[in-house]
Amino acid sequence: MTSARRNGGISYWYASTATPRRRAPLDGPRTADVAIVGGGFTGLWAAYYLKTLEPSLDVVVLEREFAGFGASGRNGGWLSSAFSASRDKLAAARGRDAVLALQRTMQATVDEVIDVCAREGIDADIVKHGVLSVARGAAQQARLEAELAEDARWELREPDVVELTRAQVDARVRVAGATGAAFSPHCARVHPAKLVRGLAAAVERLGVRIYEGTEVLGVDPGVARTAHGDVRAGHVLICLEGFTAGLEGHERDWVPLNSAMVVTEPLSGAAWREIGWDGAELLGDGAHAYMYAQRTADGRIALGGRGVPYRFGSRTDVDGRTQERTIRGLVRILHGMFPAARGAGIEHAWCGVLGVPRDWSPLVRVDADTRVGIAGGYVGNGVATSNLAGRTLADLVLARETERTALPWVGKTVRRWEPEPLRFVGAHLVYGLYRAADRREAAGLERTSRLAKAASLLAGR
Repeated sequence: MTSARRNGGISYWYASTATPRRRAPLDGPRTADVAIVGGGFTGLWAAYYLKTLEPSLDVVVLEREFAGFGASGRNGGWLSSAFSASRDKLAAARGRDAVLALQRTMQATVDEVIDVCAREGIDADIVKHGVLSVARGAAQQARLEAELAEDARWELREPDVVELTRAQVDARVRVAGATGAAFSPHCARVHPAKLVRGLAAAVERLGVRIYEGTEVLGVDPGVARTAHGDVRAGHVLICLEGFTAGLEGHERDWVPLNSAMVVTEPLSGAAWREIGWDGAELLGDGAHAYMYAQRTADGRIALGGRGVPYRFGSRTDVDGRTQERTIRGLVRILHGMFPAARGAGIEHAWCGVLGVPRDWSPLVRVDADTRVGIAGGYVGNGVATSNLAGRTLADLVLARETERTALPWVGKTVRRWEPEPLRFVGAHLVYGLYRAADRREAAGLERTSRLAKAASLLAGR
């Protein structure tokens, strides 16, 4: 079965929980100490830590749809310490010690999210069983070993991050064609919609007002302009991630790249025994157009990857609906890795966007003069990074000098993306080359395809 019983409707994560109650929109002009544009993880975490650190602050969140509508409620559920940036570039700008500090902070951030959920009573199906990065074939295996060696050179390879043989991979989860894997414990499975909805409720309990159905049309120093009235605030924080391009004046800041997911119906006991995925480890592979997956709390496989990479003019999807050819491609990956899943129907398919800056590296900053802040550009690793961003935004707004504000992504600027049609042509060319490289490697190429190297060079990664 290569189609999905349901396509769109935001995501399976929302379909599997009660429909969220829509909050009232802004009902006219108002003032606040801090106005946050965007009700996803970044904005909600910023609000949470601002009110935790300074309860007297008047903080408002302005959201076009509903809190968690975007990537926060659609992602693969990886609460991961991975940080999408070039270590060499970060080190060149801020030094080696800053890169090491960032990695340690990201690992601690995974536990910070888990601790907040425990304190706030957020049940998000969180299980910290780590992540398996599986190699399938000689080229992927060579990259895996090179990456582990690079981690060791950087002194980032912790004793608990280990290389696994094929037999050791099979002991955890049987992936067809696996040649080996790397295992890191610094990752937890989460149910994204439960996490973002629980966080929104916790923020409201602290006294933050969330206005839904309130689109911000533009941001100027001291004001967020909406069709319902202006919100004047001491600080305005832009927390739109993949939707940043929809904000006036920010059309070329970050490219909204598309990612899509499918989820199976619950697998039978016999299928799970054949697959052997008894824990809650997250699973990724070493392909250039990579996949990501989890075993859900209710016994399904949720698997994602790239579909159509980019829509002309930085447009985004409608209600999460994705293309049928994308569904077919993800199902091929699912069945290729887990033949035992062929008997399970595809329950749901959906897509969303992730923010990508021109240097493929996240950033967080607050301008001291305009008091306008921005955070995002997580390049697909936003569940944990957004928490660190929210904490850092709170520090910057409150003028607190902390270990977080000294990290190398703070205060960073990056050039804008090219105008259309160059963005469209470039994005599709890059991912066309990556997919062609994956096909060559799957056909037996024992080294990384030159096509992938050309794609990375073209992308500026």
